[in-house]
Amino acid sequence: MDHNSRMDISKFETPELDERSLALRRLTVKGLAGGGRGHIGSTFSLIEIFRVLYDDILNFRADQPRWPDRDRCILSKGHGCLALYAILADKGFFPIADVDTFCHTNSKLGGHPEFGKAPGVEFSTGALGHGLPVGVGMALAARIQKRNHRIIVITGDGEINEGSVWEAALSAGKHKLKNLTVMVDYNKLQSYGPTDYVLPLEPLADKWRTFGFATTEVDGHNVSALREVLSSLPLDQSKPSAIICHTIKSKGISYAEGKAEWHHKSKIGDKEIAELNAELEPG
Repeated sequence: MDHNSRMDISKFETPELDERSLALRRLTVKGLAGGGRGHIGSTFSLIEIFRVLYDDILNFRADQPRWPDRDRCILSKGHGCLALYAILADKGFFPIADVDTFCHTNSKLGGHPEFGKAPGVEFSTGALGHGLPVGVGMALAARIQKRNHRIIVITGDGEINEGSVWEAALSAGKHKLKNLTVMVDYNKLQSYGPTDYVLPLEPLADKWRTFGFATTEVDGHNVSALREVLSSLPLDQSKPSAIICHTIKSKGISYAEGKAEWHHKSKIGDKEIAELNAELEPG
């Protein structure tokens, strides 16, 4: 793939979710059930991104979360944390049973991820626009220390309304941080409506290129396509990388897909949990 060419996103043919993707979604529903609330839409648009990163790409040791040579993955859109918690539990950073304690008093798994509480969380996020600035700092530190680990920052399309994102992008481009990758969860919906209504982003790929990033676009639910792109990092040896992941809010829940009202639910009962699980049964 030419990583500086514009992709015709109408050609995406998203495959059906396989058992691995469904199982990770069911694990996030355990958290929703435990907490009685959560950002469903933002969680389900992220699952395949995290799946490929942690199954195939990132270098880490679950039993040594602070291993110095690990790759760093920052979930900048912290409200999608149930997807992160699910993959961290799946990989053994903490017991799967902990997912049931989501948003409980004294739980390590809060409504936004906190560094120092949940093993595997690299930075406390929730206040939007902070992940990429911190990722730039980590990438510069790695260069100064002559370390080879990579920094992946996952940001949301609504989140990149924040000016701090673009200030950080300017700095990353200036310093040619080839060890830094930003992944945009481009589900085209934010908390109160479509991104093209709230603050239009297009031409989004050209924006990242103008800020000095080697940029490509991918179907964010196509595991094979994600694996191919992420396996080719850095996209350019002299630039940071940007991967625009075209996703669907609430992917996998037929009655919620692409609906802004599923961005967050402040109250989820047994009936809603049963309906979610029924949608996620294999076959």
